[in-house]
Amino acid sequence: MFPALTLVLGGAASGKSDLAEKLCVSSDLPLVYLATAQAHDEEMRTKIARHRTDRGTNWQTIEAPLHVNEALLELEAPGSIILLDCATMWLSNHLLAESDLLNEQQKLLEALESCSAPVVIVSNEVGLSIVPDNALARAFRNAQGGLNRALAAQADCVIGVMAGLPFALKGALPEALK
Repeated sequence: MFPALTLVLGGAASGKSDLAEKLCVSSDLPLVYLATAQAHDEEMRTKIARHRTDRGTNWQTIEAPLHVNEALLELEAPGSIILLDCATMWLSNHLLAESDLLNEQQKLLEALESCSAPVVIVSNEVGLSIVPDNALARAFRNAQGGLNRALAAQADCVIGVMAGLPFALKGALPEALK
């Protein structure tokens, strides 16, 4: 049985998305990809297109840059596995939209609790770097740390990723990643 909620946490370009995808594919369940990135520039458009190509056609993709909670609640996915990639982009979208971050975080946690399918969430660990030099960056770092702590507390399994290598932070490292 797959855990109800798995958090895959690591630095930027650490390999966390690749590992999360591998984990989902290993479940042999129908694959649902909740995408949170927005293509505001050519670099992001290229990155999103590359990710879609790399994933292949076996994934049902749902774009949810702000309303992940609604997508999770509306999604009829029993028997599927959902990859939410990524919580960091979702949080950034809400920060830039000047949303009530704690309210949005609570709605996300409640939707995850109610979701009938297992969910794997990718998120960035941003607290291992220098203290940002501006208020917006510090607010983001603090909000991301709070979101990661809340997701980790709710998760059955938390996997850290460093240099493409997974390690168990909570629960056991799944066989597919050993």
